[in-house]
Amino acid sequence: MIAKKPLNFWQIWNMSFGFLGIQFGWGLQMANMSAIYEYLGARPDQIPILWLAAPLTGFIMQPIIGHASDRTWNRLGRRRPYFLTGALLSSAALILMPRVSALWMAAGLLWILDASINISMEPFRAFVADMLPEEQRTRGFAMQSLFIGLGAVVASVLPGVLLKWLGNGGGAERIPLPVRLSFYLGAVAFFCAVIYTIATTREYPPEDLEAFRKMKAVKRGLAENAREILESIASMPQTMKQLAWVQIATWLGLFCMWLYFPVAVAHNVFGADDPHSALYTEGVAWGGYCFAMYSAVCFVWAFALPPLANALGRKATHTLCLLCGAAGLMSVAVIHNKWLLFFSMVGVGIA
Repeated sequence: MIAKKPLNFWQIWNMSFGFLGIQFGWGLQMANMSAIYEYLGARPDQIPILWLAAPLTGFIMQPIIGHASDRTWNRLGRRRPYFLTGALLSSAALILMPRVSALWMAAGLLWILDASINISMEPFRAFVADMLPEEQRTRGFAMQSLFIGLGAVVASVLPGVLLKWLGNGGGAERIPLPVRLSFYLGAVAFFCAVIYTIATTREYPPEDLEAFRKMKAVKRGLAENAREILESIASMPQTMKQLAWVQIATWLGLFCMWLYFPVAVAHNVFGADDPHSALYTEGVAWGGYCFAMYSAVCFVWAFALPPLANALGRKATHTLCLLCGAAGLMSVAVIHNKWLLFFSMVGVGIA
């Protein structure tokens, strides 16, 4: 077994830095895609089907990419080839997204963007276990959480900041200038952050490289790989199977928020009727500020979870957090003051 050397602070920083870019792209998508659909003429009842790419690509891509990266080794390493491929595709999709002129183009490009983000993101989750000894893994996941929170906050507030600096942009473009520039900057941030991690981190090779190559030669082909993935799902521990139902209900609530919250703020809190008005753009930007609030609360609250779980137990702590999120989401229905929405997002961040 390969003895993994403890890494210093900056080495853990380097291997986690790519998550800043990944979360930047993810945050831009979550805060702005529903508005982009409305800019292109979508009705509110059409938004869920246009968003179908996000859950479906995660459902399909995550197990495939995770399984494939476990069985990869080349000049770049095991996970880094997927980091690079996902960064290239995601950056291209982020550049093209605000330039689309029709709904079908935006919906198709979202499939590409979401699949590309998953190509980079899924192997990053395994990177900590690959690179760090057991006693440093908590520190590694904490560093990833730092960059996840930072990337989400900056991506969420960026369109609003650019709106303050540059205005709505005007002109013949259907998607406002601040949104377009945010996606361009997001593409640069995504690519540069991932490339930084690739350039500054070296991976451990398989313990027995010859045995690894023989295993790959035997277990190859679509059918064999699909069988292994299904066997892995079937052999999940019972606790994971129980939590799957909790996760289904949790993500149902979160996706309802991601789909509708920014445009709901624009329509119901700011009173914007026209998606092409400056007031609508301002309302969507405020929805981004709210998303930044829950991302910041999520990061800070993570430090309170271990002592709280020790005091209350993990089940009670999980239940408390979900109840806070439910209260936050329900409160949105009766709030019409933009500042009070931040209190709703505190509950969501805790969840």
